[in-house]
Amino acid sequence: MTLHVPQPSAGCSVLVTGGAGFIGSHVADALLAQGHRVVILDDLSTGDRRRVPAEARFVKADLREPGLDALLLEEKVDTVFHLAAQVDVRKSVENPVFDAEVNVLGTIRVAQAAGLAGVVQVVFSSSSGAIYGDPEDIVATEDHPLNPCSPYGVAKLAGEKYLTALAPDAGYLLTILRYANVYGPRQDGRGEAGVIGVWMNRLLSGQDAVVNGDGRQTRDFVHVADAVAANQAAFLHRVGGTFNVGTGVETSISDLYGLVAGACGVVAPPRFGPPKPCEQRRSVLDPSRARAALGLRELVPLAEGMRATSKWFRLHRAEQGLG
Repeated sequence: MTLHVPQPSAGCSVLVTGGAGFIGSHVADALLAQGHRVVILDDLSTGDRRRVPAEARFVKADLREPGLDALLLEEKVDTVFHLAAQVDVRKSVENPVFDAEVNVLGTIRVAQAAGLAGVVQVVFSSSSGAIYGDPEDIVATEDHPLNPCSPYGVAKLAGEKYLTALAPDAGYLLTILRYANVYGPRQDGRGEAGVIGVWMNRLLSGQDAVVNGDGRQTRDFVHVADAVAANQAAFLHRVGGTFNVGTGVETSISDLYGLVAGACGVVAPPRFGPPKPCEQRRSVLDPSRARAALGLRELVPLAEGMRATSKWFRLHRAEQGLG
């Protein structure tokens, strides 16, 4: 059954969970630029308060706690952009219970609250490689078998399934965005998630960078501006369904290091370390469906995006507490 929902009105209210995070803060900026009222909910466990736009209302809270439906009703929220998550694969292996509490139970809370508050649309930020596992074909389409190889991937898939199962009764239009490896300005250079940010921080600090494994493993790297464009298009045109947000270009980790080092003006080779547990060998997405439905055609080339990201790290490392 096709769900027909009204187009978003000018200046409507939206909620961004995880809006103090890397991708979430960019999504919030874009929505504000379109003239919408933005409410950001983040517990700041990994988010940074300095990323929150001054024009947005900020609510420091944990998704797992009661009260989300009351916030949605109070703000008359039209659409929820659900980006809050535990995103570190290694942490999910070390503590799968905590990972499930945040990524599964937190998402169930979003679905329930959206139904109680009459939210029109939920846009869920999911993960592609973590859900698909190693692609059986050259690239993974949205119909690829779902073979998560980490607790993080299992939890993200469970989040998709819960949102889908609860949508008919809750009445919201559901859009699932399965991201490739997102990079760009504001990426955290301190943690384990986001190898480009970690490498740039280390190289610009005069330290070496570690390649885990032999470097021949591959990933699909998509600029954060393209991830934001997918969120915007899904919202503005009320597009429901499941979409890969990637480039279709497979890049080896060794080649990626060369691009990062070049953007940072470094000629030193990387240091090789042991492979990470529960990580697939290959990951590359077929973006055809998103190109057709969301208009994601003019994607940021990897080399160009790398230069822009390096410039941001050079300018903002000190204020971010990096190095």
